[in-house]
Amino acid sequence: MAGHDRRRGGGCCPAMDLMRSEEMQLVQLIIPMESAHRTVSYLGDLGFLQFKDLNSDKSPFQRSFATQIKRCGEMARKLRFFREQMTKAGISPSAMPLPRTHVNFDDLEIKLGEIEAELVEVNTNNEKLQRTYNELLEYNLVLQKAGEFFYSAQSNATAQQREIEARQVGDGSLNSPLLMEQEMSTDPSKQVKLGFVSGLVQKEKSMAFERILFRATRGNVYLRQAEIDYPVTDPVSGEKVAKKVFVVFFSGEKAKMKILKICEAFGANRYPFTDDFGKQMQTIEEVAGRLKELKTTIDVGLFHRDKILKSISHQFEQWNNLVRREKSIYHTLNMLSLDVTKKCLVAEGWSPVFATGQIQEALKRAATDSNSQVGSIFQVLHTREHPPTFFRTNKFTTAFQEIVDAYGVAKYQEANPGVYTIVTFPFLFAVMFGDWGHGLCLLAATLLLIIREKKLSSQKLGDIMEMTFGGRYVIMMMSVFSIYTGLIYNEFFSVPFELFGSSAYACRDASCRDATTEGLVKIRRTYPFGVDPKWHGTRSELPFLNSLKMKMSILLGVTQMNLGIFLSYFNAKFFENNINIWYQFAPQLIFLNSLFGYLSLLIIVKWCTGSKADLYHVMIYMFLSPTDDLGENQLFPGQKTLQLVLLALALISVPWMLFPKPFLLKKQHQERHQGQAYAMLQSTDDDLLQVEQDHGSHEHEEFEFSEVFVHQLIHTIEFVLGAVSNTASYLRLWALSLAHSELSSVFYEKVLLLAWGFNNIAILIVGIIVFVFATIGVLLVMETLSAFLHALRLHWVEFQSKFYEGDGYKFSPFSFTLLSQEED
Repeated sequence: MAGHDRRRGGGCCPAMDLMRSEEMQLVQLIIPMESAHRTVSYLGDLGFLQFKDLNSDKSPFQRSFATQIKRCGEMARKLRFFREQMTKAGISPSAMPLPRTHVNFDDLEIKLGEIEAELVEVNTNNEKLQRTYNELLEYNLVLQKAGEFFYSAQSNATAQQREIEARQVGDGSLNSPLLMEQEMSTDPSKQVKLGFVSGLVQKEKSMAFERILFRATRGNVYLRQAEIDYPVTDPVSGEKVAKKVFVVFFSGEKAKMKILKICEAFGANRYPFTDDFGKQMQTIEEVAGRLKELKTTIDVGLFHRDKILKSISHQFEQWNNLVRREKSIYHTLNMLSLDVTKKCLVAEGWSPVFATGQIQEALKRAATDSNSQVGSIFQVLHTREHPPTFFRTNKFTTAFQEIVDAYGVAKYQEANPGVYTIVTFPFLFAVMFGDWGHGLCLLAATLLLIIREKKLSSQKLGDIMEMTFGGRYVIMMMSVFSIYTGLIYNEFFSVPFELFGSSAYACRDASCRDATTEGLVKIRRTYPFGVDPKWHGTRSELPFLNSLKMKMSILLGVTQMNLGIFLSYFNAKFFENNINIWYQFAPQLIFLNSLFGYLSLLIIVKWCTGSKADLYHVMIYMFLSPTDDLGENQLFPGQKTLQLVLLALALISVPWMLFPKPFLLKKQHQERHQGQAYAMLQSTDDDLLQVEQDHGSHEHEEFEFSEVFVHQLIHTIEFVLGAVSNTASYLRLWALSLAHSELSSVFYEKVLLLAWGFNNIAILIVGIIVFVFATIGVLLVMETLSAFLHALRLHWVEFQSKFYEGDGYKFSPFSFTLLSQEED
């Protein structure tokens, strides 16, 4: 593009720096191999060079420094493992600024490997001990609960035996059952011996466990369960689970095999148990002793692990930054081309022109510090590629630039809407959010973020809070402008105040005291600033404020759209080498201002003269009956003639937008191709080279007149319809402002004043609480978001669409300060 060759000096102020992107250049670096690493490191510290990938045809494994990147990746994995271990142990990396010490990359790799091996060994031993400890805890519970089962059963059996014996002694008659005597005298060796299985099963599975047992054994089992009052740590999963102790009594080996398989299927942990009371007590004592020993051993292991992790935490951030820096350096080196001699690397990239001296200084320092015998070579390349877009921003202008970039990044040296957005965005927001009470609330919250920005910027905030903090200066400007427009509307939480003197109006008679009647007369000079407080609470309020806000919305919309057309002209003039291109934009200005510019003029004249003319009638009959007399709707002499002229200009401007551009482009195309066959004798070599490049780029280009004409037709229709729809779209300023005012009035009158009228402290407190929460939730949050989105739409669609293409790409330099804070 011809515009890329223009030279532009540095801006004298931040607004000028934002108007056009920084002048960029494509540079080539030839770097000796021995100083390559240090050179890239210094350039990363500088952050003014965007490297091009000269090895895009190679896979990551075919590049020169794939091995080093693999080493960095492995070290990053170990650091992530350390972070996970510190998080589990409740240890955070030290926030204390430690003196920066030089750490050798190879030594760090060895040290990280040793620490990882030690941590893995400690964790493995601790897991084994912890699993054994949890198993013993469960075993102890089984011993206690199952012991209670057997003790209870033995007590019941003893009681029954004594009852039977007593009954036999007392009833020694012919009526005594002989069968009982026969059973009692049966040989004990011939009695059936019952087996049992004990263990723990999850509480949520206990019912299903019981059903499956009875179905599988056809009811030939006896199950006893006891619930544990607290969750138990499962030895396998390590999670706390609610469990029950069970004892299953059975008869036969087949039943036993079925029970064991069911226990395995339900994940029930089985533990051995003896019905001998003496052995039970001995086992309980042994388990208690082992638990105590294991607890001591586990505590020692945890103390050792925490000691290792605390030693890591003091240097973790330094190690992590070093590994990330090294990995980014080798990633960048992989983008460089290896010279055939394998003694140097060739780099290409984009850099701002103003950073040339800094880059060259960094190259010299790298060569000196590397003890290189040969310095790096820096040279500027001539190219027809589109450079990236780079705007120098600060913490104030960054958020406004992000609003624009969310729509699209400006192409190289395209006029940047961010300059105007700094003022127009918060102002259009304030037109919809005009209340100086709400504005003060927003300002107080924003100033709190700004005052604590150093502390908050170093913390991890939530998504919503992160967005709010990032746009703190945008919100500050929005609140300041809201206070200004609120003073104009004279609304403080919907209540008017006589801040700038007494009202210019007073009641004419006693009937005027009713707030729903008209009867105000002017007794003094006009209120000096904003809306007169007497207009609030009268029937005149609705038409006056509505008229003010609606007409002001039209004036703001027409002004901003005219600004968009002018910027579109300056953009085209900048990129097309100062060719007189008014034929493209003059008809747009004429069409827009013949209709809506004239409407804006009528609004201002009506305000100045106090006329009662109906502007709706004037604009409608300007098209339907342009020759009719205006009558009482005439605002100034010669208005009818002016309307006829403006209507004619609006009609002429439509074909003017459509036809000249395609024919002029065709003529320029023909002249360009005819002129390429000749070169002036006074031309330099560079001029001849430029002619050859232009010829090479256009020799196969064909001019499709029909395609250009159809494109211009679409553009014309779009502009004509857009001029009407975009102007109507600015009426959202009026609608949102009215909605905000009405909501605020409803909350004030129907909540606060209503609660006040009950003369009850409790009701008043409730009313104040409801009013505060409604104001914060609806007016300060929802309404703020709504007005923000509508202001965003007005800038993206109605304003930026007039001149802004936004088809560029951002300048993304290799910079250590821009490295992501998240791990890869």
